[in-house]
Amino acid sequence: MENLPIRKTPPPLFSVLVFLLHFSSLHFPSLAYDTPDKYFINCGSNANANFNNHVFTADRLFHSKATSSINGGNQSNLNHTARIFEQESYYKFDITESGTYYVRLHFFAFASSSSNLSAAIFDVSAFPNNSNSGFMLLKNFTAKNSSGNSTIHEFFLGIDHGSFRIYFTPRGLSFAFVNAIEVFLAPANFSPKNYPSSSPLVLHTIYRVNVGGKELGPDKDGLWRNWDPDDLYLLKSNPVGEVGPLQTLKYSNYEHDGFVAAANYYIAPDLVYETAKVMNNDSRNPSTSFNITWSFNVRRNAKHLVRAHFCDLVGQAADIVFNLYSNGNFIKNVNNSVFVNPIPYYYDFVVESKESELINISIGPNVEKTTTNNSFLNGLEMLEIMEELAPIPNMKEHKSINVPVVVGSVLGGLSLICILVVGFLFGLKYRKAKHVETSEWSPMPAVGGGSTHSRVTEGTITGSHMTDLNLGLKISFAQLQQATNNFDTKFLIGEGGFGNVYRGTLSDGRIVAVKRGKRHEHSSGQGLPEFETEIMVLSRIRHRHLVSLIGYCDEGSEMILVYEFMEKGTLREHLYESNLPRLSWKQRLEICIGAARGLHYLHKGAAGGIIHRDVKSTNILLDAKCVAKVADFGLSRSGPLDETHVSTNVKGTFGYLDPEYIMTQQLTEKSDVYSFGVVLLEVLCARPALARNLPNDQINLAEWGMNCKKNGLLEQIVDSSLKGQIDPSSLRKFIETAEKCLQDDANDRPTMDDVLWDLDYALQLQQTAKHREPHEDSTISASSEFVLPNVQHFPSHSSTANPDDMTFSGVDESGTATNEVFSQLKIGDAR
Repeated sequence: MENLPIRKTPPPLFSVLVFLLHFSSLHFPSLAYDTPDKYFINCGSNANANFNNHVFTADRLFHSKATSSINGGNQSNLNHTARIFEQESYYKFDITESGTYYVRLHFFAFASSSSNLSAAIFDVSAFPNNSNSGFMLLKNFTAKNSSGNSTIHEFFLGIDHGSFRIYFTPRGLSFAFVNAIEVFLAPANFSPKNYPSSSPLVLHTIYRVNVGGKELGPDKDGLWRNWDPDDLYLLKSNPVGEVGPLQTLKYSNYEHDGFVAAANYYIAPDLVYETAKVMNNDSRNPSTSFNITWSFNVRRNAKHLVRAHFCDLVGQAADIVFNLYSNGNFIKNVNNSVFVNPIPYYYDFVVESKESELINISIGPNVEKTTTNNSFLNGLEMLEIMEELAPIPNMKEHKSINVPVVVGSVLGGLSLICILVVGFLFGLKYRKAKHVETSEWSPMPAVGGGSTHSRVTEGTITGSHMTDLNLGLKISFAQLQQATNNFDTKFLIGEGGFGNVYRGTLSDGRIVAVKRGKRHEHSSGQGLPEFETEIMVLSRIRHRHLVSLIGYCDEGSEMILVYEFMEKGTLREHLYESNLPRLSWKQRLEICIGAARGLHYLHKGAAGGIIHRDVKSTNILLDAKCVAKVADFGLSRSGPLDETHVSTNVKGTFGYLDPEYIMTQQLTEKSDVYSFGVVLLEVLCARPALARNLPNDQINLAEWGMNCKKNGLLEQIVDSSLKGQIDPSSLRKFIETAEKCLQDDANDRPTMDDVLWDLDYALQLQQTAKHREPHEDSTISASSEFVLPNVQHFPSHSSTANPDDMTFSGVDESGTATNEVFSQLKIGDAR
């Protein structure tokens, strides 16, 4: 990734503080790890259960119409109750801190008169970070277990702040079930090293082995893990010995050549590091060299992360140098002198099973670098890298079991200092945001803590208080309950940062979208500014390409917005992350033109001018005829846009945010232009603005797209479903338009009027489909004069006369738009 160009003075401390709230959620290694207390769920029970000296909370408060519960006679026993899923359902968790998470699923097919749990066949998948992109955890799973013990499947997932779902999907006519669920944050330094950057962090524990020691149960492990004795896997073709502890372990926190010192006993228990297998325990025959090998059955053609644990218990640290092998292949030279006795340490590496169903791990002396023929190993962990994507759920039919979160908002002095230091260093080295997507981030309050929102908006719409809202648009809560069948989840059509969206039918027969604010935000005042802003903006403007507000409800603690219903949902759903038919190139151009018209009207046609501030593909909606309409004005700002820049808290969505706005907090209409440029690339490439599962140079769509443009590799970024559809001249014009929008300096970006002109031209080039020479239409600037017969580039101010645009006067004007720019262009005359 290229560094973010900085043309202005270095950001002041206030600028750095902008990042603090957002990055305060990161789990810094320097902070102590506290034993987690969430989430531990006793599924299908009316009572809490104690397991491994930990309380699992009953899920009786999280009922779902899609589920039922059964018990085997003891409600407080973790393995004697289960939640049954007759159709695809999910548990939902609110993740407040980004990091690596343990996810454990407990299954025990106990005897029941109502259900034969051992007959259940189902899939389990995970959808982190409010995304429709999920991963298969268990496929065609059945919980049959002849041993009479419960089956526990453990996973590690990298999860960002946001919503996290675990889906249970019955196979065929079967059903699914689960007895208990654990979701909790792992220690910060647990995240694996030497992990492939192109793979999302989704790991399934296959083996965990205490080498040289006995079996360890959850009561012997700080994170309640099981460790098997290694004799189950040891190939005993050569004699080996065991050693025990020599002195108290010394945990540390440093790395060397890929090896990592264990920071604490959460990495592995003391009992793992205090025992080991050695090649030559008593040195009776030091001239003999051989390898010690452990063999593991694995799934064919799967990648595995292997963590090898070491701690010198032999007492020859200065002399021992040995090799680590996998399937006979050299992996790493282990020079024990770096981690002097008794410091425990580990090494991570990735092994692929390919066609074999075995992975062998070996250690053996390095005869070239040492005269001491010895080697040792203390522990092994083998985790499969889960790469299979999960099918996209049918959100309209899901019934969720919502698990609430209790957030402690106490920020200690030490934590605050750590956050300030990290935030300041980050501000000095800030690169283009590419790892986190959020709907809003604000600077730290100048004094004290408390809520980040007040009951008064930050001036997004001047004078926007609840008492000033258009009372003629008020709809009673009772009417909305009736319209949505009391907000029945079967009418749920979407979820966002503000709240859930339901399809509803008003008493006059109109079909509407009802967006109900989240209940937990009402008492704190969060969401109120966005609620007021949305009403103030949409109650005074009307445009064919802006979503219309039908009404609102603010009774009691309710914050509900009612919009015209957009039959075809979001633009993003038609580009990727769904099974919907893909849009043609002509449709995509028309949608982009429509959205550009809406934004141009906001900037120049609306009274005083409005900056949207959150332009993205999920905020561009499509009606039944695929007409694009810009939506979600909760972050909008109003005021004169052609005088001075507006200083404002940075808000928006990472991946779409204008880098100049991030660094300076100076908001202009060109910030919307940058975001729209990212949308244009989304339309062309059919991929997210941020894709963390891709190689580093492809994570940020704007950077990747512009690098491809610079290197003449456009064919690499075009959506494969469009191949053969796009006229080359139309493609060149579209790419040039996106490139101009994505300039780092706002002064170099076009206005939305210029963008609209260029997109109209790209559409006309596509429609004429006349052969052109490669040099034609490839260097036309948005502001250039170019020859077209009887065609005139109308100035920006003339666009206010567009029949699509009008300020609200009590009449909803929604007539068909007329393309005045190209109304006189004849196909035969096009150049």
